[in-house]
Amino acid sequence: MSLIRTLVRYGFAPLFFLGFLGAGVALVGAGQSKLWLASLLVAAIAAALLAERIAPYEAIWNEDRGDTGRDALHAFVNETSAALSVATVPLIAGFMPASGLWPDHWPLWVQLALAILVADAGITLAHYASHRWAPLWRLHAVHHSVTRMYGFNGLMKHPLHQAVETIAGTAPLLLVGLPLDVAALLGFAAAIQVMLQHANVEMRVGPLVQIWAVAPAHRHHHLASATDGDVNFGLFTTLWDRLLGTFVAGRPTPRDGQVGIAGDPAFPAGYVAQLLAPFRHRDVGA
Repeated sequence: MSLIRTLVRYGFAPLFFLGFLGAGVALVGAGQSKLWLASLLVAAIAAALLAERIAPYEAIWNEDRGDTGRDALHAFVNETSAALSVATVPLIAGFMPASGLWPDHWPLWVQLALAILVADAGITLAHYASHRWAPLWRLHAVHHSVTRMYGFNGLMKHPLHQAVETIAGTAPLLLVGLPLDVAALLGFAAAIQVMLQHANVEMRVGPLVQIWAVAPAHRHHHLASATDGDVNFGLFTTLWDRLLGTFVAGRPTPRDGQVGIAGDPAFPAGYVAQLLAPFRHRDVGA
């Protein structure tokens, strides 16, 4: 068991990201239905849950706190809406005068890499703004209300905040004609990455933590302290955090009891209550 635990600690992050993303690129590139990406996402969730039990970062975070069903509902709604938004890409592209600028002659995986880098900039900046502008923070606070971190709650967001981040990340890409295949893979890549950011796995990624925004870096962002947690906003990379001056690494990462919202420990826990929370005048300090 100790050998398996070691393999998970060192191999989970790269194999999870490259394995599932590689499978997605292969399926889409072979002309298979994009519905296969939904099946791959279900398999990824199962793989993350298994890895969390083999090599947990915090064993207590594997215990349900009455939040698993709620997080599943958040994930279902958000991923369904993401899939529906991808379906509108051809329609949007038809109205973009610069739509012919996208390099659709490049290999599919290179196009995806480019889309990830561009989207990472917009999503990171929207995330950064969400900690500084009250209307956005009220939406984003839903995600920060979690009291444990595990892969599934990476998909737990207020749907309106997800829409804000999606628009910020994809608008530049849509303007230049992002193809439907790449858009679908980008959405899949984002779902895979947010699970890696929140996975309750004792990941050992070495120097990659300096450039890759996975759990060892992102856990700092979920500190309940508004000042200590105001760091590491990036989705895929740490590039934009470095430019913003908000990247940290090397300090002790949060443990149980240190994540959440310090200004509002009684944040609503139910799904419907969380959807309504941003529209009620509550003190949810960032």
